[in-house]
Amino acid sequence: MPRLSNLLFRTGKSAKYLKLNFELEKWKISRIMGKLKGNLLFLSVVYLFLESSIAVDTITLAHSMNDTHTIVSAGQKFELGFFNSGNSSGRYLGIWYKNLPVRTVVWVGNREFPLINASGLLTLGDDGRLAIVDESGSIIWSSNSSRTAKNPVAQLLDTGNFVVKDAADGNDENFIWQSFDYPSDTLLPGMKLGWNKKTGLNRILTSWKSSDDPSPGEYTYSVDPRGLPQLVLRKGSTEQFRSGPWYGTQFSGVPVLQVNPVFTPIFVSNNDEVYYSYNITANIPSRFVLSQSGSVQHLSWNDRHSNWYLIFTVAEDRCDNYGLCGSYGICNINKTPNCDCLKGFEPKLSKDWDVLDWSGGCGRQDPHICQEGEGFLKFTGLKLPDASQFRVNVSMTIEDCQAECLKNCSCSAYAKFDIRGTGNGCVTWYGDLIDMREVPEYGQDLYVRMAASALDSHADTSNKRKNVTIATTISVASAMIILALIGLFVIWKKKIIRASQPENQVTISMVESQKDLELPLIEFATIQAATNNFSGANKIGEGGFGPVYKGELQSGQEVAVKRLAENSGQGLQEFKNEVILISKLQHRNLVKLLGCCIEREERMLIYEYMPNRSLDSLIFDEARRPSLDWRRRHDIIVGVARGLLYLHRDSRLRIIHRDLKASNVLLDNEMNPKISDFGMARTFHGDQTEANTKRVVGTYGYMPPEYAIDGHFSLKSDVFSFGVILLEMVSGKKNRGFFHPDHKLNLLGHAWKLWNEGKALELMDELMEQDFPERETLRFIQVGLLCVQQRPEDRPMMETVLLMFDSESMSLAEPGRPGFYAERCLSETDSSSLGNLISNEMTVTLLEGR
Repeated sequence: MPRLSNLLFRTGKSAKYLKLNFELEKWKISRIMGKLKGNLLFLSVVYLFLESSIAVDTITLAHSMNDTHTIVSAGQKFELGFFNSGNSSGRYLGIWYKNLPVRTVVWVGNREFPLINASGLLTLGDDGRLAIVDESGSIIWSSNSSRTAKNPVAQLLDTGNFVVKDAADGNDENFIWQSFDYPSDTLLPGMKLGWNKKTGLNRILTSWKSSDDPSPGEYTYSVDPRGLPQLVLRKGSTEQFRSGPWYGTQFSGVPVLQVNPVFTPIFVSNNDEVYYSYNITANIPSRFVLSQSGSVQHLSWNDRHSNWYLIFTVAEDRCDNYGLCGSYGICNINKTPNCDCLKGFEPKLSKDWDVLDWSGGCGRQDPHICQEGEGFLKFTGLKLPDASQFRVNVSMTIEDCQAECLKNCSCSAYAKFDIRGTGNGCVTWYGDLIDMREVPEYGQDLYVRMAASALDSHADTSNKRKNVTIATTISVASAMIILALIGLFVIWKKKIIRASQPENQVTISMVESQKDLELPLIEFATIQAATNNFSGANKIGEGGFGPVYKGELQSGQEVAVKRLAENSGQGLQEFKNEVILISKLQHRNLVKLLGCCIEREERMLIYEYMPNRSLDSLIFDEARRPSLDWRRRHDIIVGVARGLLYLHRDSRLRIIHRDLKASNVLLDNEMNPKISDFGMARTFHGDQTEANTKRVVGTYGYMPPEYAIDGHFSLKSDVFSFGVILLEMVSGKKNRGFFHPDHKLNLLGHAWKLWNEGKALELMDELMEQDFPERETLRFIQVGLLCVQQRPEDRPMMETVLLMFDSESMSLAEPGRPGFYAERCLSETDSSSLGNLISNEMTVTLLEGR
């Protein structure tokens, strides 16, 4: 193929051939001169001439680029030139970020045809074609374009796009050729992934073969354009993952690709093209990359640590593996086992399912479809399935869609399909349905064809439920009396049973069932032995839950045991909440729950032991605080932010902690922070991001005003609490009980006052003795003030907070008035009333402080 390109390049173009020879001779002369050791002045003049022959960001007809030179985009963002990859002898034409300390290549031109043990020259022909020529004059790579130009110019843009345009037509956006149309393994903001239907051009990502070899690997990531456009990851020709179809504003199976404060996905599907793209609002390097192992990752540059920071991975868990549960199987990552059959279906090979091999899929319990009485059963919250065939009608209503599917016995399911968000659209599937998963927060409705018997069974179940409801309603009055009698009997019976129960018998009725826990139940005797019978010497703390003891299991593992006290402010509901929630969470910045004990009246939680105890015991202790230098404080703040982001966005559940404070941040032996105490946490589902409560729980000094006053809580409630912790970490002072001789503001008000006066660094802990980076510290103080602003809508989301930490180039807004800014009017020693902390106009139906 390179020789054919060479022939085409030479044939019938003598003028261009002579010009190419001229460039080659000039290049060879410069290489010979470079080897001379005599006339240094002449050598300098030659190289100065060659340097000046290439413009900063362009290549023209008159001037080519050899492999010792590069061109740089006008804004100094990207650089194009030749490079060696790893230990390979091959040289490649590539584009990389200009000013990053780690060379990160985002595009490679001659991936399949490297220069082997040779130098090269990049030329621009008078027809607008780019070519890489080796020392022998052979063209090893050339760009392809169906258009020609009168006065072609090649230019590297600040977007990372290397383009050829015609300078004669005066249109800077009219590209004859562009590197964005031929991506390698990287998708940059503004690049398109997908098809140009008019030209047949398909832009796909292809992984590198290895970290040292940019030649095409075995993984590809592309847009499947077949009427149901979706993103598909393949290994060779085998599908590994698919996003589900685009549904108005998002993909039905990839929540991380939704709009957020710094990331905006774009999907276009019309008669001319179908493609995926994205924009970034923050001015920091950002890219999608398809790794050699087949992982599609979104990365942002971290200025502070001079490396790439993983924002998210597109395929997040096991249920994203294509077709994991087989035909008509449905995956749920929150269940064990993960796979189940749709209602009305059963495993084809039950023995395989017993050993967790679900690939055989499911079959209909009643295969007699296409008969009188059949219809469709609705399933909600699903990633829409894949199938061998499907049809899309963008103008058909959902009612017409059902009628159309019912006419065709091969039609297995239908759903509303709305690429453009116009309200209409229908997709029908033919053949077995595959690759479905439950995604209740962002899934769609799917209507699956069912035999009449399956529908009758479902209807009978529904009717039974209705009958039970009616019967229950009618008998409420008499049942009240019966229940009261039964209650008295149960209390008496429990006393009899309790007296006869063995000491080590475990009761799990208090948490409904063990499957809700997803963690071991540990016997009371085991915990009693581990803590030396809960001796005072083993007691390491006391919280709202009750005392905390250090223990050592028989295996030698050290643990922390939280024992619910009889007079605890927390009750059974909080205990259950913490057990069920934290057993489902796994993150390096969340404390790990090892088990629980529920026996008789005992309720205990067993955690991994944190030798450095809680953050408040360090930051508010004059003797221990000097051990916290700025770097450790920085790492603790960022770690807490990452743990909170996991709760808000990346965990299986969307969780609001509601009681984030310094005492609920624990430190392991390496001072890594771990968020703990989930008794007050709340989970959100779907698009829910806020709620109200009449039962306000939490800790004074960390609660935001909208929650303390109106019982309104949201993701921004935790952001407020995080901001308080950040400012406490910087200053070494508590927000609650903060005292200053010149005013009666709390710590938040004091910090904002100093910021507005240009004295923010006076907030710093005096024990730091100026041993901190001023710019970084000021940025952290600014972020803290942004987090504690009065209005929730003004506070940033946690993903934005982390970007603010990581990128010094990201501009920050000026912080507004913090919550609870008003000066206190009561005595500092009077802590029995909320009035000395916030406005005395506040009223709450029920307030529980801890």
